[in-house]
Amino acid sequence: MSNMEKHLFNLKFAAKELGRSAKKCDKEEKAEKAKIKKAIQKGNMEVARIHAENAIRQKNQAVNFLRMSARVDAVAARVQTAVTMGKVTKSMAGVVKSMDATLKTMNLEKISALMDKFEHQFETLDVQTQQMEDTMSSTTTLTTPQNQVDMLLQEMADEAGLDLNMELPQGQTGSVGTSVASAEQDELSQRLARLRDQV
Repeated sequence: MSNMEKHLFNLKFAAKELGRSAKKCDKEEKAEKAKIKKAIQKGNMEVARIHAENAIRQKNQAVNFLRMSARVDAVAARVQTAVTMGKVTKSMAGVVKSMDATLKTMNLEKISALMDKFEHQFETLDVQTQQMEDTMSSTTTLTTPQNQVDMLLQEMADEAGLDLNMELPQGQTGSVGTSVASAEQDELSQRLARLRDQV
C-alpha cells in the first residue's frame, strides 16, 4: 500500500470516528432531555435549566462532529481521486505501450481490445470524480436559534403535559405554536391533495 493509500485509509477511519462521536452526543442529548422532564415534574427548575444547557451543548457538539466528518469525507474523496488518477495514469501508460506494439503488427482484434480497456479506465475515473462531487455537495451547514434553553424547557414541559411556570417572552411561545400548527396544517393539506390525485 502506497503512502497516499495509507493517508486515504486514515482519513476514512477519522470520518467514521467523528460520525460515532456525533451519535454519542445525540444519545447524551436524549438522556439530558429525559432528565429535564423529570426535573420539571419535580418542580426543580434550576436543575431542569442545567440539563437543558447540557442538552443544547451536546446537540451543538453533534452538529460540529458531523460537520467535521463531512469535511474529512470531502478530503478523503479528493485523495481517492488522486490515488485513482495515479492508477489510471499507470494503466494508460501501459495501454499506450501495448498499442504502439500492436499498431506495428496491425492486429485489429488486439487494437479493439486495447481501446475497450482504455475507455473502461476513463469510465472508472468518471465514477470516482462523480463520487467526490456528490460528497462535496452533501456537506450542509446548520444554524442554531436564539433562546434555545427556554424553548427546549417549554418543549419538554409540553411533551410531559405540564405547565411551565417561568417567564418566557410573550410573543415567542405563541409564534412557535402557530408556526408548528401551520406547518402541520400545510403537511395535512398536501397529503389530502395527493390522496385525491390517486383517486
